[in-house]
This record gives sequence, C-alpha cells and structure tokens, in this order.
Amino acid sequence: MRTALIHMISKHNDGNGIMKITFTGYRQTATLATLAFVTTLAGCTMAPKHERPASPTARVYPYATSTVSGAPDAADIGWRDFFHDPLLQELIAIALRNNRDLRKAGLNVEAARALYRIQRAEMLPTLGIATAMHAARTPADLSVTDEPEINRRYEMAGATTAWELDLWGRVRSLSDQALAAYMALDETYIAARMSLVSEVASAWLTLRADRELLRLTEDTLAAQKSSYTLTTQLARTGNATQLDLRMAEIALRSAEINRAAYTRQLARDRNALELLLGQPLTPELSRRLNEAVTLTEGAIPTT
Repeated sequence: MRTALIHMISKHNDGNGIMKITFTGYRQTATLATLAFVTTLAGCTMAPKHERPASPTARVYPYATSTVSGAPDAADIGWRDFFHDPLLQELIAIALRNNRDLRKAGLNVEAARALYRIQRAEMLPTLGIATAMHAARTPADLSVTDEPEINRRYEMAGATTAWELDLWGRVRSLSDQALAAYMALDETYIAARMSLVSEVASAWLTLRADRELLRLTEDTLAAQKSSYTLTTQLARTGNATQLDLRMAEIALRSAEINRAAYTRQLARDRNALELLLGQPLTPELSRRLNEAVTLTEGAIPTT
C-alpha cells in the first residue's frame, strides 16, 4: 500500500508579461484516522524471531594453552604479518591478483551489497517531481495587439511524496534477507581468500621441501656411484664378491629411481604452484626459488 501527497501547480503567461500561478488540485489518499490505523499495523511482522542455536562444542578448549596478554586475535592478523618471507609474500600477491574465482566472489559481494542498499531504500519515502511546459503561438491577424504572440504555460503536476506502509514486515524482511545474503557472500569471499593464501603457502613449502629432498637424493646418488665404482674395482682384484657387487649396483639403481621420482614430483609441485598463481613462473621467480636453500628467520610462524 502506498500513500501520496500531490500538489498540482499551473503557471502561465497572460501575454502582458505577468506570470500567474494557480493551484489546480490537491489530493491526499488517506484520512488521519486511516493513517493512524495503518501505522499501527505497520508495527506488525510475520517474520519469526531468529534465535541462534547452541553450539554442539565447547566455546573454550579445556586444555588450551595460555595466550600472550594483548596479542591480537588470529582472525585480525593479515597474511603479510603472518608470512614474513619476501618471496612468499610476492607469490601470494600474484595469486590474489590473478585468481578468477576470487575475483568472481568479490563481484558477487559487490552485487549483494548493491541489492541490500536497494532493499533498504524501499523503507524510506520517495520524492518525485514532474513538470511540463506548453507553448502556443498566436498569429498577428488573430492577436488583439496586431502582433504575433507566444503564450507559455508551465505546470508542476507531480510533486509527490510516497512511501510504502510495511503492514506485515515484508519490506523489512526483504531488507534483512538482503543483508544476510550480503554478509554470507562476504564471509565466503574472506574464506576463499584465506584458502588461496593457505594453498599458495603450502605449495611453496612443498616445492622447497621436495627440492631439498632432490638435492639429498642427488648427493646420495653420487655417493652410490662412487661406492659402485670402488666395489667394481675390488671385485676385479678379488677383494669383493659378486654379491657385494650386486648389492652396490642395487643401491645405485635405487638412488637413480629416487632421483627420477623426486624430479617428477618437483615438476608437479611447480605446476601446482603455477596453477595457483594463475601464470607461469617468471625467470626471476624461478631463480629465486632455486637459490633459496633454507628458510629465513621468521619466514613462517612456529608458534
């Protein structure tokens, strides 16, 4: 239901340079008694009162460790304050900038915010003004002054104030629903952002760990090659048996298999990281990843 207060105003020129203003109408769509009645009904709502259900788990862990006094909550710590390694920070920034799913989630949040503003505006009065201008030319042979005249008439026929009486809480419920949808999408966006940051950090650590394992495997392979060469020479001089030679060869082949496995795994780790970044690793990033042997102090949190 909408109520409106409308003023009709007419302005015209009488041909003598005198502007006349007249009121052509006045209308009010509800009497004071009706207005008081519907205002009372506007306080009613059919929406049920929301009661937050009790959590099935305890709010505090019984054996939780004590926290430092004044320390910020984990939810308030930004990822740049959480991860201090410059290379990791650069990789996370690239992933956040290029991820299309995260970009789509952000646009969904903006759309939900706009919808909430529209629904909230429905609870406020709306103002509108409509104007019109009419012009008529009188030829000289029909004019009393024997000169052509132009008569102009201006009308403001739509000065309105309208609002919807929310009898059963429909408008407010729609506004609350839009707010809940906006907050849900906003939390979804935050969760997606945190998940992407976590996955990039995990992929970075996995890549570095597998690269270090590959280096260890290559060192082991070099040692097994030396051992096999020495055992072969000893077998030729009769100082080693064929069993010793075969055992040295088995150890060598096992080291070669491990090197191939870690080389393949390292390529998978690199592909996974590039997938999260949304772009191939640049030569500069590849060089920095290859040169990074040990983690810098405070690169990742330990407590």
